[in-house]
Amino acid sequence: MVVKNGPDFFMRRTENYWKAWVNKEGFNLDVLPEHIRNLYKKSLLILRTNVDADGSIIAATDSDIQHYARDTYSYMWPRDGALTSYALDMAGYLGITRRFFDFCLDIVSKGKESSGYFLHKYNPDGSLGSSWHPWISYAEKQPYLQTKQILFGISSYRWVSDQKHLPIQEDGTGLVLWALWFHFQKFKDIEFCISQYEKMVVRCADFLASYRDTETGLPLPSYDLWEENRGIHTFTVSAVYAGLKAAENFSTFFGDTERARGYGKAAEEIKEALDKYLYSHEYKRFLRSLFPSEGGFEADPTIDASLFAPFYFGMFGPRDDRVVNTMNAIKEQLWVKTEVGGVARYKGDSYQKVSENIDDVPGNPWFICTLWLAQWYIARAENPEELKDAVQILEWVASRALPSGVLAEQVHPYTNQPISVSPLTWSHATFVTTVLEYLKKLEEINLCPSCHMPIYKVKG
Repeated sequence: MVVKNGPDFFMRRTENYWKAWVNKEGFNLDVLPEHIRNLYKKSLLILRTNVDADGSIIAATDSDIQHYARDTYSYMWPRDGALTSYALDMAGYLGITRRFFDFCLDIVSKGKESSGYFLHKYNPDGSLGSSWHPWISYAEKQPYLQTKQILFGISSYRWVSDQKHLPIQEDGTGLVLWALWFHFQKFKDIEFCISQYEKMVVRCADFLASYRDTETGLPLPSYDLWEENRGIHTFTVSAVYAGLKAAENFSTFFGDTERARGYGKAAEEIKEALDKYLYSHEYKRFLRSLFPSEGGFEADPTIDASLFAPFYFGMFGPRDDRVVNTMNAIKEQLWVKTEVGGVARYKGDSYQKVSENIDDVPGNPWFICTLWLAQWYIARAENPEELKDAVQILEWVASRALPSGVLAEQVHPYTNQPISVSPLTWSHATFVTTVLEYLKKLEEINLCPSCHMPIYKVKG
């Protein structure tokens, strides 16, 4: 075939295929500047290259990180995979995401004693990936930083007992269900989702509903999304809530009313507990974490970009005072005060740290954290003027991509150079999601009052 047609024929055919693939949905990207449109399409193509043939969505395949961490990002984190499948579903690529959810169905725990959760991370073939999260905690007295707020009169020490515990990031379990419900809402593929419902959704939702503290109603401790601390985290609690609401919606749709009531009740109890225990009236915003302590909890008031979660996963509206105060604190305290700009993960972030000046550089700017701020701008917007801040962030991201369109995990706070893995799947997925959320909101607020059709103003 090559001799008969020549290599150029196959090059053109491949190029034409991927041009058709990336343009198949026909979103009106003309309302966005050209460099944002280009990065959106390149991001879709980059996402596709990080999806395994059997559905595993890999966080990154850049091996340079081995020089820093002695390991790669070539694993499937359930959280990263769920957020990426959400972006691909928004963009209309259901064939890819179906394989991802089938992959999750294969790897979800199915033990007799406990089941319904995902572990830390997995290899592309579904086997357990390397992890530094232990299965057993050893008793030790650990002094806490002075910035920790003490609750219930507890001393400033955290007690960890000798006991087995699940080394999980529970947000990953919740977000797989959340992403699957969005998939079903968009494509209504009942035959596919009924199998997922019976074999994965129910199992995971039963786990999420039961894996809770009996006194507070909060989820039991697990590791945070940054993989650093084991406790009860606002991001994780929000993701668990989203997973249970998704399970409630599935159960309602399939007429499983008893389960729907149970999942809905658990979700509302978790929402009330978040407001009671993880919202601080002193700081007038959400707290990052609670850590079990002897006789109670210790609260960590560190401002963290992941505190966008309560609004994003549907617990509170984007204009709720609790959300507004939290997001404004993120912008004020975590925006990098150099010519580079961008949002850091949290103040004093030591991962790949390049500056000791934490007042101006609380941490390296991350693409995902900066885009979370844009997602809040979009969610709260009620007119086109209020969307301008989100477009500025999209332009900030596009201007810091490599010439190839690759987005790293972080950028250098003084030079704009990429730091850590490049590309990071999560960065590109969040960019795709943010662009599509912007287009959707623009359509909602630009409806013609007469015909109710969208009115667009072309930019650039």
